[in-house]
Amino acid sequence: MNSISDAVSKYVGMRIKHLADTLSHAGTKAELAELRRGIGKKPGELPKLWGSFLADLPEELESDSKDITYAEWAVYTALTLYALHQQGNSESVNSGDAEYRLGSAVRKLVRSQDDEERVMRRFSAMATSSDMVELSHHLRSMIQLLKAGNVRLDYADLAKDLYRYQYADSIANVRLKWGRDYYREDRRKAQEANKNETNGKEE
Repeated sequence: MNSISDAVSKYVGMRIKHLADTLSHAGTKAELAELRRGIGKKPGELPKLWGSFLADLPEELESDSKDITYAEWAVYTALTLYALHQQGNSESVNSGDAEYRLGSAVRKLVRSQDDEERVMRRFSAMATSSDMVELSHHLRSMIQLLKAGNVRLDYADLAKDLYRYQYADSIANVRLKWGRDYYREDRRKAQEANKNETNGKEE
């Protein structure tokens, strides 16, 4: 599974880099608009999007099956959500920094106790999704919060999580990763605050 999830992550990273590098191009703007229309729909449902998530798809991610593959679900969902997040931004909202993996990115939205209750409620609902349709629905809500809060996200890493989430024997590990990253961001913030306080005293 690891080699496939890595290939999913690499492919999404490549596709988003291309989109991010050409944000000012009319063709890219049109493609992002089409991708946004694909949110909430199944991969393959909109023919205009076939090229966006199937072009140059690595051979190991292809299938002769008539069913939607786990890789196709992961790639499609990550790209459509990126298009939503990117809307209205002149700079890419994607980040390859571990600080912007899903759990850490969501934690950056918390700025008060009220924020934490609201964010954690949505985060928990997302993390207990039973399938990709439900997960995509809740993720859309989370991405809208990240967009409103000007918080970036590592979409290549998200794509890997989405792929692994579809396997019964790895779904718990994906959820645990999201939780670890959420609370790791707390420790990072505390360390930064202590560092700033120490520097202030030295001055």
